[in-house]
Amino acid sequence: MFAISLGDDGAQLRPLEAWQAEEFLTHMDRARELVDAWIPFAAAATDLASARNLLQRYADKQAADTGRLYGIWLDGTLVGGVLFRIFDADSGNCEIGVWLEPAAQGRGLITRAAERLIDWAVYERGMHRVEWDASAANTRSIAVAKRLGMTRDGVLRQNYLYRGQRHDSEIWSVLAPEWRARRG
Repeated sequence: MFAISLGDDGAQLRPLEAWQAEEFLTHMDRARELVDAWIPFAAAATDLASARNLLQRYADKQAADTGRLYGIWLDGTLVGGVLFRIFDADSGNCEIGVWLEPAAQGRGLITRAAERLIDWAVYERGMHRVEWDASAANTRSIAVAKRLGMTRDGVLRQNYLYRGQRHDSEIWSVLAPEWRARRG
């Protein structure tokens, strides 16, 4: 297995695979309250079988080249992750998503991991547009999009039905030429 360093603090980005379901479930239990407020990701992993199923769905997406899932480890503990929720190589468009457990917040882990994903998408795979979709109320997620140099494309009003309520989504993006100029 490979690991990509996320900096001097020892944080690593690694593939997150079905065989790691128990570790993933333990992590989701720590992250559930924070993550579940915004996305159904935590609700999709409530026991070992459902955690394994979620990880397997992303393994299948990776095999089909339509998505990928990576974990963020800090001091040997899985504390969050980043993913390509959508990856369409033919159109050159993808969407990244992120999550983190409360104890790992405030260290820049999500920003650093998202930078690695965008680098790979743009430089290795030739993606043209990388999107970030966040609830308009999720100010922490929107702050990451800003730190990544993304542009706010707009708001999709009440487009996201979650837990019986409609939420506005902010769509942010960065285009390959913008990313290359930013990264030098």
